[in-house]
Amino acid sequence: MQTTDLIKVAIDDVPPNRKRGGDLRVLLSPKTCGATSGFMGVGTLEPGEFVSEHYHPHSEEFFHAVRGRVLLRIEGEELVLEPGESFMVPIGVRHRIENPGDEQAFVAFFLSPLAPSPELGHVDCEPLPGEGTLPEVGGAG
Repeated sequence: MQTTDLIKVAIDDVPPNRKRGGDLRVLLSPKTCGATSGFMGVGTLEPGEFVSEHYHPHSEEFFHAVRGRVLLRIEGEELVLEPGESFMVPIGVRHRIENPGDEQAFVAFFLSPLAPSPELGHVDCEPLPGEGTLPEVGGAG
């Protein structure tokens, strides 16, 4: 790689994805920088917001709490991440992310390895915020 190939992505360069709850932004991915082994992003959750329960059939997901408290529900068990703490969700394990606090929460996440195709990377397990039904398995978007 030459220095002319270096790609920098800012949070404001990526529109928020609010489909599953919160403000999720994938910053470094195959689409944004040509990543081949995984993707990285950040999530902002206001008090009471959550990212609906889901699992990744091909990827581990790594979380790092930067600001605020984050409650992870992992296969029915609860785990709280305080700022500066991290956790890995194994492949195929159902998880839900919530902000139980009174202040905004901000987390970084990374998933690896990549699924064989994007639509196979994510399976929703509960209705999405504002919707009453589950999307198609692997839900696009």
